Amino acid sequence: MPASVLALPMLGPDKSSLDLPVWAWWVTIGIAAAVLLFDIVMIARNPHVPSTKEVSIILSAYVGAAILFGLGMWWLEGGKLAGEFFAGWLTEYSLSIDNLFIFIIIMAKFGVPGRFQQTALLWGIIIAIVLRTIFIFVGAAAINQFAWVFYIFGAFLIYTAVKLATESHDEDDDWEPNGIIKWFQRTVPSTTEWSSRLFTKENGKRVATPIFIVIIALGMTDLLFALDSIPAIYGLTKEPYIVLTANLFALMGLRQLYFLIGGLLKK
Repeated sequence: MPASVLALPMLGPDKSSLDLPVWAWWVTIGIAAAVLLFDIVMIARNPHVPSTKEVSIILSAYVGAAILFGLGMWWLEGGKLAGEFFAGWLTEYSLSIDNLFIFIIIMAKFGVPGRFQQTALLWGIIIAIVLRTIFIFVGAAAINQFAWVFYIFGAFLIYTAVKLATESHDEDDDWEPNGIIKWFQRTVPSTTEWSSRLFTKENGKRVATPIFIVIIALGMTDLLFALDSIPAIYGLTKEPYIVLTANLFALMGLRQLYFLIGGLLKK
């Protein structure tokens, strides 16, 4: 039997780099935007605390989609780039668990009612995706122009690791709003009435609801975590498309993972 017949046709030739048309980027971003828009509409219609069964099913769907995407990349682009995607996705997912524990603290700090937490998380994740996308393209442009930027990324990761290893963590440690969040709290007219809407009208004036400040806090917190995770994944791959898709798949299931971990913590 010829050797070519024994070869696995599903495995594409290993490529060292991706050469994607512009439309592939827009299709990827468009699909992610459509999924998020569907989530926004569904949550706005029925704000509720999701059950463990609900979040488990949706989380499994997101994980399955990421695995299928990686296998598709393996088929079309070969094992090298597919391996970079899986490594980047798993790295971003594992680092996202840190975000979740901080998110739980933020929700408790602001006293967010359970049925509005999905709304806050979803908008916070959308802000995180937008900011991370900007960060990814800026990082890619910097790396292409200046190879030494990689050394800055590496030095920052080493600094972060040393800081985490040496600083003390007391049980009384708590999250505190940063300067930007405090500025929003001081300057943006707001109400104390909780709602799934970001803004409402009170005495004829348009004011922010408490959930608006919570969303800003979640988005800003995730951006700080991105300062670690984006350099980390650029250490695994130099492909901006892989960095983008790995972050999208990691963030898309973050809301469900939050409720799953929150439920486990209560138990």
